[in-house]
Amino acid sequence: MKEKYICLTGLIFIMLLCFCACEKPGTVQPGKIQLGVAYYNQNDTFLSQLNECLKDQLDRLETDNFEVIMTTRDAAGSQRTQDDQVKELIDAGCNVLCVNLADRTDPSEIIDLARENDVPIIFFNREPVAEDMMQWDKLYYVGADAQLSGILQGELAADAIRSDKKTDRNKDGKIQYVVLEGEPGHQDAIIRTESAVNTLKKGGIQLEKLSCGIANWNRSQAQNRMLQMISQHQNQIELVLANNDDMALGAIDAYEKLNYTESALPVFFGIDGTDAGLQAVLDGKMTATVYNDKEGQAQAMAELAAAVVTGKGMEEIEFVNGRYIYLSYYKADKEHADAFVK
Repeated sequence: MKEKYICLTGLIFIMLLCFCACEKPGTVQPGKIQLGVAYYNQNDTFLSQLNECLKDQLDRLETDNFEVIMTTRDAAGSQRTQDDQVKELIDAGCNVLCVNLADRTDPSEIIDLARENDVPIIFFNREPVAEDMMQWDKLYYVGADAQLSGILQGELAADAIRSDKKTDRNKDGKIQYVVLEGEPGHQDAIIRTESAVNTLKKGGIQLEKLSCGIANWNRSQAQNRMLQMISQHQNQIELVLANNDDMALGAIDAYEKLNYTESALPVFFGIDGTDAGLQAVLDGKMTATVYNDKEGQAQAMAELAAAVVTGKGMEEIEFVNGRYIYLSYYKADKEHADAFVK
């Protein structure tokens, strides 16, 4: 009898070991968040600062009984690389993912991997198309409305032009402008540009477009594009609209490299409110930027990650259409930029 009891106990123990060993990746552990964060490119200044905010928010969630582990990956702009990295994160045991898509039109492989392993995904900053968000009920998005950022940029530019007649340096009644755009065909880049220009026109500003350059959200690329546009249009450029702060700063760098006097400079407008962008506004180099609430987005991502892992707190989160969380943008001109500096 004793031998049978020992054998039965041993058999149960082996079965338990097998069950634990076969536990699939992404199995929820209520006392632990193992968060995998996949970035399209961590060289992006805004995303780098958002990442620091997310770390701070996750640290606040930790208690003696609740552990938070965050693992990040950088796809360097490649969706293929990001697909592989997401698989690695899931295989490593991540029970929730935050994904900043390299290609917002191609999330299917990532979604399939997550669904197969029951790992919820919080997309952020680069919004998937609506059809892809409907592929599974554990897909969420945290970000901001690109159209609003363009509207606010347009309003800031219109106010600055109306308040300073010297902006129209050639006094022809029109503002000659150029645009520095993010990626070719990128939704946010297109929407930011269109809504900024349309807002200026609705505000009664007469515009003449001189040129548009793609700079991939990058400061050094924007400097090169701006140097090309200056060589083509000389002193004609009166306004520079940039889809983000890094590109606005690159445009300023171009003029500084050419030693333009202050009276010959156009007015510059960015979007994102990065640390460097806000400082440029305070220093009077950039006329204004539009603040993208990275602290609010990081908090929303952290709280949502905790809720989907533990199953607690989902009812307290304010969703749009059941799965979207949108944070607002804010105007940051010289008068208000200081409020957003860390």
